[in-house]
Amino acid sequence: MKKLSLLSLLCVLFISCKDDPKPTEKKDTAQSVKQYTIEQIMDNESVLGGSFSPDKSKLLVTSNRSGIFNMYTIPAKGGEYTTITQSDSASVFSISFFPEDERILYRMDNNGDEIFHLFVKNTDGTSKELTPKKGARASFFGWSKDKKSFFYQSNERDNRYMDLYEMDAANFASKLIYENNDGYSIGGISEDKKHLAFIKAINTNDSDLFIYNIDSKKLTKVNTSLSANSPQEFSGDNTSLYYTTDADAEFAYLMKYNMTDGTHEKVSEKSWSINGSYITNKGTYRVTYINEDAKNAIEVTEVATGKKLELPDFKNQSITNVGFSRDDSKMRLFVGGSNTPSNLFVYDLESKNLIQLTNTLNKEVNKEDMVTAEVIRYKSFDGTEIPAIYYLPKQASANAKVPALVWVHGGPGGQSRQSFSSLIQYLVNHGYAILAVNNRGSSGYGKTFFKMDDQNHGEGDLQDCVEGKNWLTKQAEIDGEKIGIIGGSYGGYMTMAALTYTPEEFNVGVNIFGVTNWLRTLKSIPPWWESFKDALYLELGNPHTADSVRLKRISPLFHTDKVTKPLMVLQGAKDPRVLQVESDEIVAGVKKNGVPVEYVLFEDEGHGFVKKENQIKANSQILSFLDKYLKKKEEFKD
Repeated sequence: MKKLSLLSLLCVLFISCKDDPKPTEKKDTAQSVKQYTIEQIMDNESVLGGSFSPDKSKLLVTSNRSGIFNMYTIPAKGGEYTTITQSDSASVFSISFFPEDERILYRMDNNGDEIFHLFVKNTDGTSKELTPKKGARASFFGWSKDKKSFFYQSNERDNRYMDLYEMDAANFASKLIYENNDGYSIGGISEDKKHLAFIKAINTNDSDLFIYNIDSKKLTKVNTSLSANSPQEFSGDNTSLYYTTDADAEFAYLMKYNMTDGTHEKVSEKSWSINGSYITNKGTYRVTYINEDAKNAIEVTEVATGKKLELPDFKNQSITNVGFSRDDSKMRLFVGGSNTPSNLFVYDLESKNLIQLTNTLNKEVNKEDMVTAEVIRYKSFDGTEIPAIYYLPKQASANAKVPALVWVHGGPGGQSRQSFSSLIQYLVNHGYAILAVNNRGSSGYGKTFFKMDDQNHGEGDLQDCVEGKNWLTKQAEIDGEKIGIIGGSYGGYMTMAALTYTPEEFNVGVNIFGVTNWLRTLKSIPPWWESFKDALYLELGNPHTADSVRLKRISPLFHTDKVTKPLMVLQGAKDPRVLQVESDEIVAGVKKNGVPVEYVLFEDEGHGFVKKENQIKANSQILSFLDKYLKKKEEFKD
């Protein structure tokens, strides 16, 4: 069954590596590149999913080619899309075909409010809402082994907790499997429906792992030490549980717990964290995902022999995700890189025939004009080594210096990765270098590094960003007098913290739905986060205790008088995580200083902008703001 980790929940909130803190190799000559409009850059396509139909003749995908996400099918042999939904308001996200027919399971929310409901699209074109209770959130949890039902979670009984249900695939009758009154996160169900895997968050890294017997109601603890533990799946014979753990190690590895005798067995360990692992439908292959220096590495092995499957070579691009048909004969692959959006392929495992199904990069955009990310490292104020992902415009050189931005990811606990970003490529194409900093507290670099910012937000992590700026100033191609900071969610908080607490370090800031009042944000988290609220408080601080003093001290809203540099704020009105009032108030506060402030508010977006029309507006206005206040600078003198 699917993986559910505390880290993945928190992160939604908010190439070989170059181990060299010194300046990168000096670039003496600028290259000529075509400069693209925001419409051209945003006309790239984002494709998600890839569920095979029962007869393997086509794949179900989600694509934003219409301007928002809708569902389509693509022939497995290649060909034109068939449109399944034509929503022009709320985005539609596919889940999968039904196992034995071509009905489609999908989900929708209300323009980003994250109150997802489940729906079925029937073969006659009609749709039915399967979880209609108003205000209740539902999430798909997996198909049963006999294909006659599926599992889902919902907080319809108590909005704080996600219970587990089973729904009949024929008549859609629903029954409660587990009433979750104790705040567990449910991480899996065995194929015989007798056991559940539970996670109990201790802090934002560590969690206890349990196996629950549905019949006897017996709860068995799996882990024996304080560590990060994440269930992956129960074995096909229902006798064991596979899980990842970082017990006595920096990085997560794969373990097997034998339910009959309580013994543990190490299955796989890599030099980086194993983020996920599962065995395919027929038990033929094991798929393992490794977070290798901010890039997915995927290993597929034969279960019977342990032999590593040789996958197609995509040269300088990476396989980022794979999936299999139900008979394990075909594989779908997503392949992309930092300089191109991912494309979908189908690979026949017997004939070795490989077919590309999508062309997601706008045909008007030359991939050679896009910039490939480079992983660098630099030393921070206390000697800690900070990894970062660097994008240098091709038109930059020592004789044609460019302005730069420090980019901060979401979280806390997120990670900037070597994947395609339309906004990053748009800004780089228009002459801005970007250093995406993975400051202390970022995931992917071991648990010691991950824990380094606990109850230290706006302090050590902020200094890491300042040192990233200092690294940029040492690069021959960078204009050290023109460096700004940008980020979304937690990255938006870091932007505001930088402008507030280090007001002379950065020339401008772009805050994309960032937290500015930790007291309010931590008191108003969505109710369905109840199961890991205490862990979140351990990392950030409890607003109902003496921690509130520190939380107020690190909240930019209470110190807006210190902001002296131009600010841009972007926000979605439907955002359930960082409320609109956060952005409203920070804008009002900074304006009192006579500082230029631009505010972009979208009434039909949530925590992240998914409609192309809004993305075009947001990204084009970000560039205009930077051109005015960073590249030219003379427009504003503080």
